[in-house]
Amino acid sequence: MTDARDDIDLDGFRQMLTERRQELSSLSETSKDARATVELDQTTVGRLSRMDALQGQQMALEQDRRRKAELQRIEAALKRLETGDYGFCSLCDEPIAEKRLSLDPAVGTCIDCAGVR
Repeated sequence: MTDARDDIDLDGFRQMLTERRQELSSLSETSKDARATVELDQTTVGRLSRMDALQGQQMALEQDRRRKAELQRIEAALKRLETGDYGFCSLCDEPIAEKRLSLDPAVGTCIDCAGVR
């Protein structure tokens, strides 16, 4: 890998990643009830209400899966910050444009390699 990038604000990106990680963890905690098992007792809830609850549960589970995937990307980016690899494409080792990093600080590939994956 190349040396750490001096042309971008690494501390600023570290802060953005840390804040987003905290936000995602908080969202995951608050949506815990929505992912809970749906009661299938027809005496307390009608069939259509149960179907709505099951759909809501599945949507909450998918949102949680996406949050976990983003958290993994954030952790990988924070690790790259620690090793000095942050800001360089993981495929071609070229610098990632600062504008691209500003849009998604957890991105690990340059725009040219993004279509390759």
